[in-house]
Amino acid sequence: MKVLLLALTVALAAGYQVNFAPEFATGKTYVYKYEAFLMGGLPEEGLARAGVKVSSKVLISAVAPDTFMLKLVGPELFEYSGIWPKDPFVPATKLTSALAAQLLTPIKFEYANGVVRKLFAPAGVSATVLNVYRGILNMLQLNIKKTQNVYELQEPGAQGVCKTHYVISEDTKADRILVTKTKDLNHCQERIIKDIGLAYTERCVECEAKGKTLKGAAAYNYVMKPAATGALILEATATELIQFSPFNIMNGAAQMEAKQILTFLEIEKTPVEPIRAEYIIRGSLQYEFATELLQTPIQLMRISNAEAQIVEILNHLVTFNVAKVHEDAPLKFIELIQLLRVARFESIEALWSQLKARPDYRHWILNAVPAIGTHVALRFIKEKFIADDLTIAEAAQALIASVHMVTADLEAIKLVEGLAFNHKIQENPVLREIVMLGYGTMVAKYCAENPVCPAEFVRPIHELLVEAVAKGKTEDLVILLKVLGNAGHPSSLKPIMKLLPGFGSAAAALPMRVQIDAVLALRNIAKEEPRMIQEVAVQLFMDKALHAELRMVAAIVLFETKLPMGLVTTLADAVMNEANLQVASFVYSYMKAMTKNTAPDFAAVATACNVAVKILSPKFERLSYHFSKALYLDAYHNPWMMGAAASAFYINDAATVLPRAVVAKARTYLAGAYADVLEVGVRTEGIQEALLKIPKAPEDADRITKMKHIMKALSEWRTHPSSLPLASVYVKFFGQEIAFASIDKAIVDQVIELATGPGVHTYGRKALDALLSGVSFHYAKPMLVAEVRRIFPTAVGLPMELSFYTAAVAAASVEFQATVTPPLPENFHAAHLLKTDIELKAALTPSVSMYTYAVMGVNTALIQAALMSRARVHTIVPAKMEARLDMIKGNFKIQALPVQGVDKIASALVETLAIARNVEDLAAAKITPMIPAEVATQLSREIFTSKITSKIASSLAGSMSRSSEIIPVDLPTKITHKMKIPKAFEKKMCAALETFGIKACTEIESQNAAFIRDCPLYAMIGKHAVFVEVAPAAGPVIEKIEIEIQVGDKAAEKIIKVINISDEEETTEEKNVLLKLRKILVPGLKNGTRSSSSSSSSRSVSSRSSSSSSKLRSRSSSSVSSKSSSSSSSRRKSKMADVDVPLSKRSKRVSSSSSSASSSQSSIRSSSSSSIRSRSSSSLRSSSSSSSSSSSRISRQEIYDMKFTKNHIHQHAVSTARANSRSSASSFEAIYNKAKYLANAVTPAVTILIRAVRADHKVQGYQIAAYLDKATSRVQIIFANLAENDHWRICADGVMLSYHKLMAKIAWGIECKQYETEITAETGLASQDPAFRLKLTWDKLPHSMKRYAKEISEYISRVAAAAGVSLAKVKNIRNQIKLTVAVASERTLNVVLKTPKRTMYKLGVGLPIYLPIGETAAELEAYQDNLADKISYAITKAHAAECTMVRDVLTTFNNRRYKNEMPHSCYQILAQDCTPELKFMVLLKRDFTQEQNLINVKIADIDVDLYPKDNDVMVKVNGLEIPISNLPYQHPTGKIQIRQRGEGIALHAPSHGLQEVYFDLNTWKVKVVDWMKGQTCGLCGKADGEVRQEYRTPNGRLTKNAVSYSHSWVLPSKSCRDSSECYMKLESVKLEKQMIVQGEESKCYSVEPVLRCLPGCLPLRTTTATVGFHCIPADSSLSRPAALIYEKSVDLRETAEAHLACRCTAQCA
Repeated sequence: MKVLLLALTVALAAGYQVNFAPEFATGKTYVYKYEAFLMGGLPEEGLARAGVKVSSKVLISAVAPDTFMLKLVGPELFEYSGIWPKDPFVPATKLTSALAAQLLTPIKFEYANGVVRKLFAPAGVSATVLNVYRGILNMLQLNIKKTQNVYELQEPGAQGVCKTHYVISEDTKADRILVTKTKDLNHCQERIIKDIGLAYTERCVECEAKGKTLKGAAAYNYVMKPAATGALILEATATELIQFSPFNIMNGAAQMEAKQILTFLEIEKTPVEPIRAEYIIRGSLQYEFATELLQTPIQLMRISNAEAQIVEILNHLVTFNVAKVHEDAPLKFIELIQLLRVARFESIEALWSQLKARPDYRHWILNAVPAIGTHVALRFIKEKFIADDLTIAEAAQALIASVHMVTADLEAIKLVEGLAFNHKIQENPVLREIVMLGYGTMVAKYCAENPVCPAEFVRPIHELLVEAVAKGKTEDLVILLKVLGNAGHPSSLKPIMKLLPGFGSAAAALPMRVQIDAVLALRNIAKEEPRMIQEVAVQLFMDKALHAELRMVAAIVLFETKLPMGLVTTLADAVMNEANLQVASFVYSYMKAMTKNTAPDFAAVATACNVAVKILSPKFERLSYHFSKALYLDAYHNPWMMGAAASAFYINDAATVLPRAVVAKARTYLAGAYADVLEVGVRTEGIQEALLKIPKAPEDADRITKMKHIMKALSEWRTHPSSLPLASVYVKFFGQEIAFASIDKAIVDQVIELATGPGVHTYGRKALDALLSGVSFHYAKPMLVAEVRRIFPTAVGLPMELSFYTAAVAAASVEFQATVTPPLPENFHAAHLLKTDIELKAALTPSVSMYTYAVMGVNTALIQAALMSRARVHTIVPAKMEARLDMIKGNFKIQALPVQGVDKIASALVETLAIARNVEDLAAAKITPMIPAEVATQLSREIFTSKITSKIASSLAGSMSRSSEIIPVDLPTKITHKMKIPKAFEKKMCAALETFGIKACTEIESQNAAFIRDCPLYAMIGKHAVFVEVAPAAGPVIEKIEIEIQVGDKAAEKIIKVINISDEEETTEEKNVLLKLRKILVPGLKNGTRSSSSSSSSRSVSSRSSSSSSKLRSRSSSSVSSKSSSSSSSRRKSKMADVDVPLSKRSKRVSSSSSSASSSQSSIRSSSSSSIRSRSSSSLRSSSSSSSSSSSRISRQEIYDMKFTKNHIHQHAVSTARANSRSSASSFEAIYNKAKYLANAVTPAVTILIRAVRADHKVQGYQIAAYLDKATSRVQIIFANLAENDHWRICADGVMLSYHKLMAKIAWGIECKQYETEITAETGLASQDPAFRLKLTWDKLPHSMKRYAKEISEYISRVAAAAGVSLAKVKNIRNQIKLTVAVASERTLNVVLKTPKRTMYKLGVGLPIYLPIGETAAELEAYQDNLADKISYAITKAHAAECTMVRDVLTTFNNRRYKNEMPHSCYQILAQDCTPELKFMVLLKRDFTQEQNLINVKIADIDVDLYPKDNDVMVKVNGLEIPISNLPYQHPTGKIQIRQRGEGIALHAPSHGLQEVYFDLNTWKVKVVDWMKGQTCGLCGKADGEVRQEYRTPNGRLTKNAVSYSHSWVLPSKSCRDSSECYMKLESVKLEKQMIVQGEESKCYSVEPVLRCLPGCLPLRTTTATVGFHCIPADSSLSRPAALIYEKSVDLRETAEAHLACRCTAQCA
């Protein structure tokens, strides 16, 4: 009973419950006042804002159940651009009038239970106006639940279906219902938004976790009066706030604020009547995009006649962008694009037909059409190309631009597909590549913008892929895989997998490059389906049977999928047991590089890799640069949400110098997204080999036949695949491959043939004729570089847009004229030009104008109100010059002529504006700077306090808010005075080059909002300007700048300013007088003061100058006691590490009276050595690098000392008796003092005049004169100012004292007397090693030079320490730097650098080339004067792989050692070319009788035998013994030489792949060139650096035992009666004992061949070998091993007996 009563009570209460849902009763018209505005700007007041306001009365009446009419009465539109909140809204009267018909048209809408459903309106109401209605109706949208007061839901609205929170309360006293509704615009189930130009970017979810760049929310408040049937809305207010910053809104953001107020006024009886027109369904409450998609936010145009306006703009662009680019050209180009977007396709075609014959107009149209951005552009290009209206170059350029600028829709994809299969496109390889790759790009763009992406788009490519596989078309496979890679559609995964080894049967027959392209095609698919790609890539990586490069590429794809911790650990575990060191090195380096990652999207991967590296680090840290590596570098700044990353992959497969592939990629992060901006990949497979090796021998060559016969004797021999000479390159922009090219030997040969053929002369003649007749060329290139837009609706119903545009126009005007006298003959040669007089005239005017816009605000075709940051850059650098090259007279003159009318060569202006304009009254557009200067001084104190809360208010007001309303107004006056807006930064810097009459000025102005808030966005907002001007300097008029060079006998005629001894030197009496006078004028001057110059030109500056020549003379003529009698001299010398002293010490120098200079030097060195030993406790960093054996023996004292024995023998001594007693420096001084200036002694060899030609013909400029005195081997260069009273100059003197020593002196300053340095370069011996020494000494240097030298020295010290260079702080000679380089070996150097305070050294510095000394010098003699061949030989020798054997211990190419148990009288293959080309083969044999080794080399068309005979090594070529006296032997056709070296003989054939084969009585050595690495086989191995895979048998099996391995390479005999006396064969043997395998008794046979005696022969010597056995059940009928036993798996490993020597009976078979 109680339950029944409770149920009745609830039902009764529900029946009388008030309905809170809004209701508009039938027969009544509800009148509301509506006001809404949308405003954009910074949140602070007192700055400029832009906005739109709508004001009207709203009438709502019911016309049918749940159907209502809505009408606006007295609508008004306002626009705003001014200082907020001071300036008022301005009525847009003309726009209101123009839209009155639409605004006053009632619309019909369905409305029930507070939910707006369908909208109905006549066709005459535009979508823009209807969206304003939607903004009003959006306020009526109320999803009120009867049973809940607080709840949330995904509610449909004008902006989409977004998360909405409701709070309902009831004021019973006032009889009111209060509803609060808030929308989170960042959490929408279906957000209405349109992105343009963002298809190539990827959202970085992890980046947005720490900050946002765009955030919005809306709050609605309702006051309703309840009624029985429904509530009446009395008042509704809405506030929407959207914040945006490209750097993270937490650090300051711009905002768009929308406010709506709907206030109930009254109820009328007159219903709202619809107009007489058909009301059609116009959608729902959700916003409908209108013409704003075609409207650029940069400008607003009134388009009345698009065709005529297009022609008008084209006329402007063609007319004003010829000689130089017009400053407004980018804006005009954007206007042209805007008009083309609006124009009908027929109009564009008509325009083309009218203007296509005019090249300039044609050029501008073809550059603008792709920027239309719709399928119209593709349709136009397709139709014009098919109609032969476009050239190949024009079509290629237009198609590349269109593919990336056109929005991908179904129509666009169909057009590109049609182009791809067009026969004209298919016939041209370039266009085919562009369109095919472009098709994949269009599909990718469509899939990025649409959640549903049909698989039908890529199905035609799948079908072509199947066809290409069936027909074996490799080139088609490559391009089709790249198309699928661009598209990145998940449905392509299965077709691609069929081409991967392990997944499809077709993969085995495909080339490696196809398999690699197939793996790379998975990268874009991984962005959508990372898990699926991870499964495929892991399987490829873990398959150790695959090629190493393929596995490394799989690892690249794997890491890009952002591996989880488990997979990273799996990879680390696999690498721990990885046999291939290339793969191990690559993955380890990749993991190690990723540990330094700072980008948020790879943070989890970095953490996982950090753990993995700790596991792998001890094992793989020391792998050299020959192994594959991955590099990664990034920088990400979390507060700004921006960063950049770069990665590079170096993929090798045989430790060669040239890698197999190199890939580099750059990525950028900005505003919560990232994009792979650029990626370049290069493959160099086989290129090195193709360039250096000999041509391939024909298949029937005698050498090939012999080697193939030998190969047949080997058990299960398998050749290695030869690397096809191929270089390929691809380029990706934003993750899309835009171009690729493959270059093979055939293409290279074609290029060489074209370059060396007769056609080159013809082209050269045509080009010369064109130059002689004059060339005039004008070119302009416009480009819409960037168009990025995001458009979404606001609560008001108007669209808000965030956009970024960059447009640029580059122009160049070139004029060139040449005249040759006498005229060249018809069949001229380049040598004829050396006997002519050539006159050249050229004018070049390059210019660039670029506009960049960043816009935030309202953008429609009717009205715009937005914040715009506008950057304009304009540069023009004109040049006009003339040149005359008189080759006969040796006179060369170049003149730079002034260019009139151009002063400002560069300008950059960035300003942020608030703009409001409407299409009906463009003249009334209002533009307000964001920070107007007049407003800045009037900002109120309250506003200021809100800006500095972080620094002042927080300390005074405690925890008060930033809002200005709650900051106390009674802040102390002294604080108020501190709150001043900084003035605009203004600076002007000028520099004048008076000599040439040029003045350059840079003017910088900047005012920003950073004083409000110190963050990047506020720092950008404001006005910034930079101007660079070049103008004539004040003074005489300069007509031109002239550079004249005269060489030869007539150089003296061009000398303007003669400098000689008579001008510079003075008598001793004059000097003494001046010295006395100076002592009188300068009290306290000591006797030791240097004498000053007394020449007329230097008297005024005597306090700053000093006479270096007088110092040098006094030094050379001074005599002091010998070393033994001068203790002070001895003490001074004991602190030095060498005999040479700087110039400052030379006056105190000790001259030896002994007859031998060398003995003096040695005594000084010993003194120095003892001094250094006493200082051996100095701290020293040990060198981390290894050095050669000779280097390792050098002690630290010897390094400090670095005893240097000079090779120099003086040749400029005055007499033979005095020659040995004079130092080289004094010899140089004697030559220098004999003639300080060579102008009096010899004529100049070269004169260079750089002068400004003045209108008054006065001389102004510089003169460079070079003199050559052959008698003394002296060169002098003097640089002087041509001004009469200017005595500042530079003097450089150089003397070759001998072939082993050069000395130079550089002096500068007034008369070259202020500063001087001396440079000595000489050769000699350092610790018995050839050495070179460079020494720099100085007396006095400018302070600025000292400062820079100190900074450079500190930098070098830091870099040296990081590079493993040993560094010691040692007090060396003052004012001296000495660099000594000693040759430790043919490939290593010892380097010692001594500065006054430090000694740096590094021993055993490796060189990438062999030096031409010792054995290498002798080997290079075979190449005579061919420098290219000599360099090639020295490089290949440096990188060759070496295999040696001493006694019985063999060291492989990979440096693996094992004992070679050699069988008697049987050849073993030491090393050979294992590709089908069989370029060489080296065989080793041990003679049975003499127990000595023999070597046979098969190469080219010769057989070379190296063998011992009577304790000598002999050589036979094709069976004929060559006497040692006839060596070296040079092969007549091939580049093969045989020479005696030491106690042995060496064969060299690097172009055949064999660097060297050396043989003597105790050892032998085989070297193969770098490009053969990985292609060899035999006892010496593959030379691929894979130590873990060293023991590979001829059939490719990896064995564990060295004996088994070495015996597998024995050439067996077929018969015991063979003349070779080899009585052995390789066979599978049965294990003597039966084994229990897997619980079953089994008999086992070896799967690795074992060396045994032939039937009828008995073993004399045996050894044991551990080999693998395959077992079969004991009861199996198989008694003998099957033919395929060597293919079987290894079940167990046991020892077997192997025979080394055999003796056969007479009855043997």
